[in-house]
Amino acid sequence: MSKVWLIGGTSESRQLAQGLVEAGLECVVTVTTESARSLYPNCPQLTVKVGKLQASSLDEFQRSHHIGVILDASHPWAQQISQQAIAFSEGSNIPYMRYERPPVTPSECDRNLTLDSFATLLTGDYLSNRRVFLTVGSQRLPLFQPWQHQATLFARVLPSIKSLQIAQEAGFSSDRLIAIRPPVPEALELALWQHWQISLVVTKASGNAGGEAMKRQLCDRLGIPLITITRPKMTYPQETHDIQEAINFCCS
Repeated sequence: MSKVWLIGGTSESRQLAQGLVEAGLECVVTVTTESARSLYPNCPQLTVKVGKLQASSLDEFQRSHHIGVILDASHPWAQQISQQAIAFSEGSNIPYMRYERPPVTPSECDRNLTLDSFATLLTGDYLSNRRVFLTVGSQRLPLFQPWQHQATLFARVLPSIKSLQIAQEAGFSSDRLIAIRPPVPEALELALWQHWQISLVVTKASGNAGGEAMKRQLCDRLGIPLITITRPKMTYPQETHDIQEAINFCCS
């Protein structure tokens, strides 16, 4: 019996995994971190594999797990795995569907900005003399290292040794870091921003599941600007924002 390869790691991928199992399908979920394993139900129809897959190993992965369809529910900013999965789908003639979490409708607040890239943010004069809270992922914190002496930078990262090491090497001292796994309760987010006297928030366009809407609401409430970096542009063979449509695709 062929199985679904579910590229996971997001809250939506947990819903998709549950839906696939309820539909009677066997599913292999791939995630990059051990902590993400706990997102998924423990049942015979579901296998969770931890670790980064290389393009060179996908043929063997497909054969050993009898993959018959690919459902890509990776994070909107995880371009590399999506590109690998699309290329593998086309080369092996295996159906591919992208589940893309719906975007958040931008606020009409004049203080909020949407920028097309981190390069635009960092080559402009948006951060100078600000107390900036960064929720952009640890991998992008090194980009902000040149700004450590021009702004007061704070960051939230995942609670892992690797994330903390990247942040510290990028110049973030321990008193300007918080390590916590999302979702973050609104009351805690608000208290943290107030404690650090944040005057600007920078985030990625990661949808409601990534807390984007809540950040917009809190910035409006506190009267501080929010800068949102738009998602990387990707062209998918097939794409949906609807979880049930994605499950139906795998059943067809």
